Amino acid sequence: MNKRVNVIGLGLAGVEATYQLAKRGILVDAFEMKPSKFSPAHESESFAEIVCSNSFKSADTGTASGCLKAEMKELDSIILKCAEEVRVPAGSALAVDRDKFSELVTKKITEMKGVT
Repeated sequence: MNKRVNVIGLGLAGVEATYQLAKRGILVDAFEMKPSKFSPAHESESFAEIVCSNSFKSADTGTASGCLKAEMKELDSIILKCAEEVRVPAGSALAVDRDKFSELVTKKITEMKGVT
């Protein structure tokens, strides 16, 4: 019998939870209010929409945020992988093209086996 988990919301945390569960063979039913409903801050139908800054802060491992990114990389984070794939120049910060980021995250999650 396969385990099945519901994930409510496909923001950054919901996407990461969905990915980590599905890659371990756990079936995931993911629920997202968009495109049926949007908050005042959201515009895109894509998952993991970043609505404020496009920066995930410093990637320098000498900082707390950089250390967290190193740990996320070690744990095979889909959020970090997608962010690195659509990275834009921002000095030592990990900044992304917001539209490309959420589109890529959405594509990768919707193509995962075991995710509905």
